[in-house]
Amino acid sequence: MVKQKQMPRAMIALLCTLLQTCFGTVYAWSFFQTLLVRQLGWSFTETAWAFSLAIFSLGIAAAWAGTMLPRFGPRKLAVAGSLMFSGGYVLASLALHLDVIELFYLGYGVIGGAGIGFGYVTPVATVAKWFPDHKGLVTGIVVMGFGVGAFLLSKVLAPLLVLQAEGDLALVFLWLGVVFACILLPSSFALSDPPTAVATVAAVADGQRSDEPDSAAPYLRSSAFIFMWVVFFFNIAAGISVISFQSELLQEVWGFADPSLEPATLVEYGATLIAVSSLCNGVGRLFWGLLSDRIGRVRVFRILLASQMIVFGILMTERNPWIFAALVCYVLLCFGGGFATMPSFVLDVFGTKKMSTIYGTILTAWAAAGICGPLYVGHLKDQYPDRAVMYCFLIGILMLGIGYVFSYLLNDDRIRLHRPTLEGTLRQYGIAYPRRA
Repeated sequence: MVKQKQMPRAMIALLCTLLQTCFGTVYAWSFFQTLLVRQLGWSFTETAWAFSLAIFSLGIAAAWAGTMLPRFGPRKLAVAGSLMFSGGYVLASLALHLDVIELFYLGYGVIGGAGIGFGYVTPVATVAKWFPDHKGLVTGIVVMGFGVGAFLLSKVLAPLLVLQAEGDLALVFLWLGVVFACILLPSSFALSDPPTAVATVAAVADGQRSDEPDSAAPYLRSSAFIFMWVVFFFNIAAGISVISFQSELLQEVWGFADPSLEPATLVEYGATLIAVSSLCNGVGRLFWGLLSDRIGRVRVFRILLASQMIVFGILMTERNPWIFAALVCYVLLCFGGGFATMPSFVLDVFGTKKMSTIYGTILTAWAAAGICGPLYVGHLKDQYPDRAVMYCFLIGILMLGIGYVFSYLLNDDRIRLHRPTLEGTLRQYGIAYPRRA
């Protein structure tokens, strides 16, 4: 019997990065948000719900996918995620054609977002298994693709499609669904787990023990997991509030600085900020991932949270559009850093064996932040249009401050929970273990 040739692990890393790049286009949402508000007359809060539902569905689906990954394998989950993500765009296209916002929520938000969740956790967990010797580097490279995706959509693909479709957003969303399906499906079919030898090396490198629990439940109830979730949530909530409205916020600041600018020019400036900040999001995932390998995951999170508090304080009153844009880019740099550091953090603390389940569950923090962040900014934009920028960053400072306090409850130590033995269980209840004579 002829053995099938194993794909090189460098190719696996490339495919995982390509998947993340397509799924990461969700962060170009603010490019479409302004167009939807102006063309369809939806409010900022209404459109923010679409993005919030997408991120919420993403996080919940990622938690389920992380649990099911050992059972179904990376290929099946990645294919399912690719079909749902592409189909979500097609259904959103129909919703725009019919001008039915509830259908748009279902397509872009629920179905498309869940597809991202299936697709997001799969490449990260898979590539970590293939590279036990370079965890921080390789997960940083793969999740960097998620940040770069917004650049490719906002500056290359979306403007081209908008031009070709003469501004018809329904047609734009339809073509996006087709393009993503053509890229994602072939890449998903090529994914696989590493051979047994590599998996064994990963287990040895992580110091796994045969007496550790088979279930991930004890780890999910641990204080280490809870504190990691809380810190992750506040870092995401602050950053995603900026991501969801960065184009509109910059247009507001630039319009205040130069009232003579045309709306079309302001939209172009907003798209440029999305593109540049998404590159920072991607670079931050690689930079902070590498730095966490050197100075530790906890120190990186403390730097991310503390430095952003200072930046948010400046953004509250900054009205120079160039400085404003540069500071927003730094926020995205730190936002990406959290996503690059957390997979390696989970590996360090909990090990490879339960990585997909625990990392998938910790992404529910992303789901919760996706509801919290964009909606409070959308509400501020609708209710306090003249002071929305200041209020947005003030609340961001409070969230980052809470996360920074909780970061001092974290540590990089490996958790070791062991299977309960009969003797241990009896001793727990004060019963002497019978010994043979």
